[in-house]
Amino acid sequence: MTIMAFQYKVVSEAPILVAYNRDEHIERQSMAPKIQSGRPRVICGIDRKSGGTWFGVNQHSMFCCCLNRFKKDVPFSPRSRGLLCRELLNCHSAQEAAQMAMSELESGSYAGVNYVVGDMNSAHCIYGGNKIECIDIKPGLHIFSNGNMDDPYDELQDYCRRQLTLSRLDTSVAFLAVSSRTFSRKAEFPGRKSLILEGDTYQTVSSILLSLTSSKHGAILQYAPGNPGDVNYDDHSALLRQVLSTDRSSSKAQNNEN
Repeated sequence: MTIMAFQYKVVSEAPILVAYNRDEHIERQSMAPKIQSGRPRVICGIDRKSGGTWFGVNQHSMFCCCLNRFKKDVPFSPRSRGLLCRELLNCHSAQEAAQMAMSELESGSYAGVNYVVGDMNSAHCIYGGNKIECIDIKPGLHIFSNGNMDDPYDELQDYCRRQLTLSRLDTSVAFLAVSSRTFSRKAEFPGRKSLILEGDTYQTVSSILLSLTSSKHGAILQYAPGNPGDVNYDDHSALLRQVLSTDRSSSKAQNNEN
């Protein structure tokens, strides 16, 4: 069960703070986050099977991710949910991405999925299960898994929230430090809760920590290319900052031409 924590507009210098563990079949290979070709500039990982992504950030300081969700009626040959996630990253704003996601999901071409999109102006969760619905995300700490956002009956969400709120998450440094411990902590003994799934065929295959700041040079992206309880997070912040600086670089070049 993929799990994500999203703290929105709580820390003034870092309005977007995210921790995300990806669960997937171990034989499904993927590439680590890198800058993709085209415009807008995007940094994301790529699923080798479908060419889609599960998490990315574009030059407009908008992130988008997807989490699988139960759906009763799944099409015989559904379109890749990761491909739509990658397409949503072409949008200029979270509001535009949410509208696009709603339109696509209403076509009935996809298996169950949740999309979460957010930028400095708005954030939204789009439910693509038995019912298609867009939920506006208000400032605060929100937890997502394979059902509804902030589900009080979801034990894994409850565990995640309790672990994160043992400390004050009033700075980006605090959020990233607490999240890295929480999202990489293995169960100490069988039956103990953990945000890491360890199975023979389906398990936690990667983890992401993201901080989008009001000052683009302070943005942070860390990626664990495997079970975060076994491998360290690699720092991809320089690539993220390069993507976020695209608008500024383009404007500077245009001014020089004028």
